[in-house]
Amino acid sequence: MANTENQGGSNRGFASMDDEKQRDIASKGGKAAHESGHAQEFSSQEAREAGRKGGEAVSEDREHMAEIGSKGGESRGGSSQASSGNQGSRGGSHEQHVKAGEQSHKNK
Repeated sequence: MANTENQGGSNRGFASMDDEKQRDIASKGGKAAHESGHAQEFSSQEAREAGRKGGEAVSEDREHMAEIGSKGGESRGGSSQASSGNQGSRGGSHEQHVKAGEQSHKNK
């Protein structure tokens, strides 16, 4: 949350407070919203449906998904692959995984 050291800015306001103070205030706000009936409450089924819709919306952007796949392949590959010559537990190079990810989205 907040930076506990003031970086030369104001020592006033929410952002200048330490993490514990921010959590305390946020907790009170959440409780007040529920008590007044203004908080959104989802059933587990509604939450699942909202998550599914969000996932569908994100996955429609093919370029974005290819970029995510590329970054995932890079982080999974790491330096251990380079030093051991290992191509990962599923086989194939990073480039092959990226290409396969792009191809799978074309088939939807």
